[in-house]
Formats: sequence, C-alpha cells, structure tokens
Amino acid sequence: MGPFDVLVDDERTQLEAFIENYRTAVERTLDGLTDEQARRRLVPSATTLLGLLKHVTWMQRVWFEECIGGRSRRELGLVNSPDESFRLADDDTIVGVREAYRQACATARTTVAHLPLDAVVTSHRGGPRTVHWVYLQVLRELAHHCGHADILREQILAD
Repeated sequence: MGPFDVLVDDERTQLEAFIENYRTAVERTLDGLTDEQARRRLVPSATTLLGLLKHVTWMQRVWFEECIGGRSRRELGLVNSPDESFRLADDDTIVGVREAYRQACATARTTVAHLPLDAVVTSHRGGPRTVHWVYLQVLRELAHHCGHADILREQILAD
C-alpha cells in the first residue's frame, strides 16, 4: 500500500506513509547501478546519486538524532553543513551508503515513535520546532532530492 492508498484519516499515519514512500523511492534510484554509475557527476555541483543518498542519510540524522534526539553533530560524527554531506569518500559504495541510510531511517522511526506530533523539541539550531514541523521538513527534503535522483538516474541509464 502506498501513501495515496492510506484511508485512515490520521495525520501521523499519512505523514509517515509519505515519508516512507520517499525513503524507499530515493533508495531505489540506485537499484541495478554499479558503484561507478552511482558516483558519476553529471552536474557542476558535487551531486551524484550516491551523494544524494549520503546527504539524505545525513539530513535525517540531523532532524531526528540532533533536533529531536538532542545529540550534537559532533557527538554523532556528522559533518556540519549540507554541502559537506554530499561529498563521497574514496571507500563509499552503494552497499555501505545504503546500510548507513537504512540505519538512519530505523533510528529516525525509533526516535519519534513515542512522541506526539505536537511535541516541542528544542535542539534545533534555529529554535524550538514541533515533531510535526520536523516531519514536514523531512518529507519536503526527501521529495526534493528524490526528484534530483530520478533525473540523474535517467541520465545515467541513457548513456
């Protein structure tokens, strides 16, 4: 069942369904590709398919582990800026980045499982946010980057 099939009129269920749909979609853009293809730069920025998955891993860790969980980026071993989060290390592979991504998603689910949408979290650099706000921000970013990934994948497969 996809997010458009959710018949429950519960806002949290709907938000989580959309987030899960985009989590799956962005990861699937790497299906059937080689590491070389996933690392291929097709635009002037550092954006690659593998870099996008690495970035959305970082993004979810920032929102769920830092903002909601209250741990600092330094404590979490995260780079400080979004731009840095796209950068690939020489040893980054589809398998390794996917594993980190899946772990970040699992941790995110656990982190918010006990919190209502209207819970206020105070560890965001810009000030307090509600869990609802964080869900919408994560959904926005996942959808945004999923579109980028779709276009890059289409270019890679056209070669």
